[in-house]
Amino acid sequence: MMDAKENSEAIDIVYLWVDGSDPVWGKKREQAYSKWIQEHADELAIYGNGAGRYRDNGELLFNLRALEKFFPDHGHVYIVSDGQTPTWLRSSDRLTVIDHRDLIPATSMPVFDSGHIESYLHHIPGLSERFIYLNDDVFFGAKVDTAWWFGERLRVFAEATPIADYDELQPDETALVNASILSKNWMASRYPNYIHDPRLYSHGPRPMLKSAMFELEKIAPELFQQVRSTVFRSWRAPAVIPDLVPRWMVHVGYAHQKTLDPLHISTSDLSAKQQFDSLFSMFGKLPFFCINDTCDEASDDDFRLLRIAETLKKLLPEPSSFELRFEPDEGFDVHLIYPDELAAVPNRTRV
Repeated sequence: MMDAKENSEAIDIVYLWVDGSDPVWGKKREQAYSKWIQEHADELAIYGNGAGRYRDNGELLFNLRALEKFFPDHGHVYIVSDGQTPTWLRSSDRLTVIDHRDLIPATSMPVFDSGHIESYLHHIPGLSERFIYLNDDVFFGAKVDTAWWFGERLRVFAEATPIADYDELQPDETALVNASILSKNWMASRYPNYIHDPRLYSHGPRPMLKSAMFELEKIAPELFQQVRSTVFRSWRAPAVIPDLVPRWMVHVGYAHQKTLDPLHISTSDLSAKQQFDSLFSMFGKLPFFCINDTCDEASDDDFRLLRIAETLKKLLPEPSSFELRFEPDEGFDVHLIYPDELAAVPNRTRV
């Protein structure tokens, strides 16, 4: 698929990022949701519009630190955002902020569903053939070996535990489960020899090929059109990037599937402190890890949220070249109190 020149090109990095505390953006989201829910009363996916989905806990700043620490030879960095730019971001010829308006047709705006937004990533102007897509809560945790991620075929990761093998989309299941159901039905209808593996793909960095994305978009235009019809995350219109893309690439031979249960920290989980302790002990040996903000409507000063930045500051104290300025003692030195009992809602993996 790739010629020698493409295979020698640097691997670009693509992030999605949003600052949910921005009052202008927040008002836009509120108005859009009020309109959308009137027409789609039973369609909002679980966890589809909680504050935790849009909250900025400083993840991107530390994610770029991890990127430079573990993958200094990365290619161009693209940050896809809705008219927002981090206040700490330094101008760099190695980084470009891409506005939603540069990718998504004006008739589809505004969009608050990451599944919709990420379906356009391969259309980013100048993007390299090989690129890695990360949500800002997914971090590299060890030195990146590009041959390990790409090699002759891309490497994608499935979790060890299978899920229920549904035939129809489920309104009360997570977005990842419904994405798997969508994949199962579409793949079986197109490929007679397809055998479905009822496991989810790990929430981690996603190695991708631009040409493969264009190929899939051409042969499955109805699925791209469906997810591009959303404004907020809908269980009726699952994303294609988290499940269909890796599953299809494995089936047609562009990718090789491995089993890997990464460290996935859910901030509202009763065992979150132990999960953070595991991160400290394994940092530098983890291919990647995720710190998932599952605190939903918690206030920004909730100790479970403050723990995110405090932990990342200790693990990644050195500023990256992308930071305009950073005062180590400003906003991150907090004394955390861990109550013996914490009322928390059990969380399923979500993205």
